[in-house]
Amino acid sequence: MQEILQILTQLDFNWSIIESVAVFFSILYVILAAKESIWCWGAAAISVVLYIYICYTAQLYPETGLQVFYLFMAFYGYHHWNKKEQELQISEWNTSKHLLILAIGAILTFLMGFYFTTYTNAAMPLVDSFTTVFSIFATFMVAKKILGNWLYWIVIDAVSVYLYFSRGLHLTSILFFAYTIIAIFGYIKWLKIMPKDA
Repeated sequence: MQEILQILTQLDFNWSIIESVAVFFSILYVILAAKESIWCWGAAAISVVLYIYICYTAQLYPETGLQVFYLFMAFYGYHHWNKKEQELQISEWNTSKHLLILAIGAILTFLMGFYFTTYTNAAMPLVDSFTTVFSIFATFMVAKKILGNWLYWIVIDAVSVYLYFSRGLHLTSILFFAYTIIAIFGYIKWLKIMPKDA
């Protein structure tokens, strides 16, 4: 145990207050989303406002734009989940729709990565573009309660662990590791409660 503590202290963690609060509300968002709680969107709004600042300062420009998108999606998700007249049920898209998302996502990732590589000082533009593009699709799927969103998040979150660690945002890197685990459990939970005819 002492060896583990010694290794952790040598990693020069950036435990800033802003990042810590952002991480707390980010974890709260994913846990509440897995439980289908509408309050996940409030937690999301708080965390993304903080991450807009964090990502911009870390020169992760596509991620900064993604956080702005997340802020709009927090309001959209809250409104969509709050419809009284019909309760939104978990459902799944067919394989062809997922393949279309993967193809469009790959093209957009390349184009965005090319732009940020050529015209900005963005750090890790291709990886940043990948997580940004597919996070947009996955967030839209969460708002629509599409089961497959969790599978997208597992991959996105795992890649994000590396992205944030490489930029010195170690606490956020740990957050995305936790996200990866929570996404696995979120998928299993939604799969169990999804209506059989969905």
